[in-house]
Formats: sequence, C-alpha cells, structure tokens
Amino acid sequence: MKRFIVFFALVVLLFSSFSNVSAAPLYKDVGDNHPAKAELDFLASKGIIAGDPGRNFGVDAEISRLEAAEMIVKSLGLDTSSPVDPNFTDVTANHPSFSIMATLVNSEIMRADENGAFNPDAPFTRGEAAVFVVRAFDLKGASKKSFVDVSPTYWVAESISTLQALNIVTGYADNTFKPLANITKVDFAIFIARAINSEFRIKTPTVPPVQPTPTVPASCEKPSKTKTVKVNVQVTSLWHKPGIDRAVDRPSISTPVDISKWMKTMNLKQKWWLVDKTDTQALFGDEVVVLQKSGKWSKVAIKDQYVPYQKEGYPGWVPTSHLYETTTDTTNCSIAIVNAKSSTLYSDTKKKNKYIDISYTTILPVVKEEGEWLHVLTPQNGIKYLPKKDAKVHKNYAAVPKPTQKDIVNSAKMFLGLPYLWAGASSFGFDCSGIIYSVYKNHGILIPRDSFYQATKGTPVSKSKLQPGDLVFFAGNGGKGKVYHVGLYVGDGKMLHAPNASDKVKIESISAGVYKRNYAGARRYLD
Repeated sequence: MKRFIVFFALVVLLFSSFSNVSAAPLYKDVGDNHPAKAELDFLASKGIIAGDPGRNFGVDAEISRLEAAEMIVKSLGLDTSSPVDPNFTDVTANHPSFSIMATLVNSEIMRADENGAFNPDAPFTRGEAAVFVVRAFDLKGASKKSFVDVSPTYWVAESISTLQALNIVTGYADNTFKPLANITKVDFAIFIARAINSEFRIKTPTVPPVQPTPTVPASCEKPSKTKTVKVNVQVTSLWHKPGIDRAVDRPSISTPVDISKWMKTMNLKQKWWLVDKTDTQALFGDEVVVLQKSGKWSKVAIKDQYVPYQKEGYPGWVPTSHLYETTTDTTNCSIAIVNAKSSTLYSDTKKKNKYIDISYTTILPVVKEEGEWLHVLTPQNGIKYLPKKDAKVHKNYAAVPKPTQKDIVNSAKMFLGLPYLWAGASSFGFDCSGIIYSVYKNHGILIPRDSFYQATKGTPVSKSKLQPGDLVFFAGNGGKGKVYHVGLYVGDGKMLHAPNASDKVKIESISAGVYKRNYAGARRYLD
C-alpha cells in the first residue's frame, strides 16, 4: 500500500501544473529564478526541448528557423517519416533534418522563400514567429487592442492580434511588439508553451492601454482594392515570343533568376543569338501590366518604359513565375533608388542571410530608416533590409532632384568595362540604350527605352554645341537611315557607349570610323 501511495504521489507531481518552477536547474543559464523556468520545464517534460544542466539553453540567442521547426514538430507530434520533397534550393534530402523541414513546409506552417530556400540557419522576426505559432496550433481570435508599431496592413498583424487576444503575448512596456526584431530562443519557447498550456498565459495585462491617438505614425503602406503586378525577381527579360528560350537561357527564366550566371555561361555566338529575340528588361519591384497569358508565360507592358505603339508601356513576354500580384498600396511610402553598381537585400541586419542581389536603379518603397539600414517592402515577402549606403531616399519619384551633366556622366562611368547584353537594362549587363535609360531614370528623368525612340524626344542639339550628358545617335545609310545606336556624350568629342555583344561599355571618339560616317544627330534631356 505504501508503494502505491508513493507511486501515486510521483504521478501527481509529474503531471501537475508547471506554473511553479521545479527545483532542479534545467540549463546553466536557466536557474530556478529565471522568469521562463516554468515554461521551459514544461517543454522539457513534453520532450519538446532537452534539458541539460551542464550546458546553456541560449536564452538570449536568436533562434534559427530549423530550431523552431524542430520545436513545432515535437509540439504537434507530426509524422516526419515520409514527407513530400518540397525541392528546396538550399537543402538536399541528405540533410539530417530534411524530413523536419519538409514536413513543416508540407503542413504550410513554415514556407520556403521565393527562391525555394528553407534557410535553416536563418533567424526570423517576432512577427514571423507569431505567424508560425498561429498556423501550427490553429489559433483563433482578434484583439480589440493593438500595438503602436504594428500596422494593420502588415502581413503578420493578424497573427500578432490573435496571440494578443489569447494572452500569449503582451509586448513591451511602451506598447510595442517589435515585429521586425529577430526573436530569441527563450521568447519562441514561451510562445510555444503558452500556445499549448493556457496556464502559462498572461493573467493580468502588463502594458498600458492604447491611447486614442497613436504615438507612432501609421505605416506608409495600406491595403488597396486595386491589384498591381510587380516584378518579383532581380531582373526579368522580355522576350519577343513566349517559349523560344534555349537551355543556356535557363538562369534568366528560372525562379529565382541569376543574370550573372546567364552572362557567364553564354558564349559570344549565344549572346549574338539574342538579337531580336529579347527586347528589354524590367527590374525587381517594377510595375507591369499583364496584357495576355499563354501557358507559363505572360505578355506584360513595363509602365516606366515608353514606346509609341503600346500605351501601357514596353511590351514583351516573361515567365509568369517572375510576377506577383499585390493589393498593397505604397504611394504614401518614400522610395529608395539603388545608386550603387548593384546591391544586396538581406533578410536580417547581420548580413547572415542574403535575400536577393538587385540592380542599379531598382526602386523600392521604404517603410523605415534605422541606422545603416533601409527597411524596404518587397512585392511578395514583406520587409527586407537594404544597406543605406547603396541607395538614395526620396519622398517620391517626382521629388528626385534633377541632375547635373556631371551627375549623369559620372553615374554612367561606373559601368565602364561591363559586358554588353542585348536588350539589357540592368547593371548585370546593358545594351546601348539600356545604360542611358537606366542612368537617367536613376536621376529622376524617364526617357524612352530604345535608341530610335530616344532620338525622337528631348531637344535637338547641333554637333558643334554638344554638352556632356547629351545623347548622340547613329543610323545606317550615312546617318540618314533608321537609328541603330546611341552613346552618351562625355565631352572632348567622346562618348560613353555599349557597342555590341562582342564588346564592353567604353569611351571612344564619336568621330572614330563608322561613328563619324553614320552620325545622325543629338538630343538633350537635361534642362
């Protein structure tokens, strides 16, 4: 009888509430007085974490996506024995935790990024953590209160509101949630414990009530009833016809796109083949209008690239996977224009997780400026981080100050030595008119995209009155035929130009050889 009583007492002790911290240390950095000791004891009892008094839990360390995935799988008791392969681009099936990651993606609790990568070692934000927990435990509810730094239009706002309504989170003393800050290991563990066991949820709110007037301005983005379509890869090439690409073109039509790889893998003959097959390019975040669809391809028009025959903009065919339809209105956001040769967007401010490489003149909405970083809004995947040194910020495109001649010339000179790419309009490879269009657009002036249309706008300039920044044109039949080439006049009888697929961006005389014979006039786009 004594043995039964002792055994029964032990069972009661084991399964009783964990609201009281157990006496035994759980980790070196989780002592009996640690505020999360009860929650961590509970998770250890369920086998969700493995207590070890001889090592640190890492309470203040940022938790990785894989560590979070492991906790969620154990919390839900998910079967990871034979998941469908999501075809991750950064993780193979041989990875020891592949089945865990695949199971979470199959369950749509966590998702791969737009490049198909799971990013197992990457940290993630408090806002993303809220989304993962709500999805994992199918939580419902909406709080009548809100955090002053969580705009209703944030993609994570609904999940944060749910956790707030269920008293799983309360935020900070200043009524902020810090949705963009990376979450720590202990905070994520607390979220999990409170989602599973309501006894750990906050009994008495510890934050002041929301004031009638927010102390922090509302976020600049807002929902819209109007749908817009944005380019969702670093650069997309517009093809004259759908489906005429070759095997060598795969890096340019796949998702994600890798224009640098495309440039490196094509030989000279393959580059020349592109003539009249591709027409132009659009950059990450550019707005387009969808005109037609055919299989996996969409015919679009680029709004910022003028042609006289298509009122919506420059038309051409792109893979539909390169596009993303959004209902987010960013007209009230300031803009960042990349003015470095190229830049990188990161998923974190420690530069551990690269999101995408982007071109010169890529323009993105700015949600926040913080230290050396710009928080910019991407078409599909929320906020990413752009080094402030690589961009200039303006209220809107109309507010970009008009450039001087020197501004235009110096910007173009950054690309000396860059290989030519037919139809290229990015800093991974330009054609003759693409480099000039891009430089002018970077400085707030939209000119036509192609040389023969550039030759019809602006102000005509005689050869004797050329100034730096003017556009000089060349045409067949001794300059009397159709314009086929353009250069940027830099002074002293010279131009900067991208000659052809056999050459690179360079400076040479406008009176050298064929250029003297076929000179067709000049146009000025600077006041």
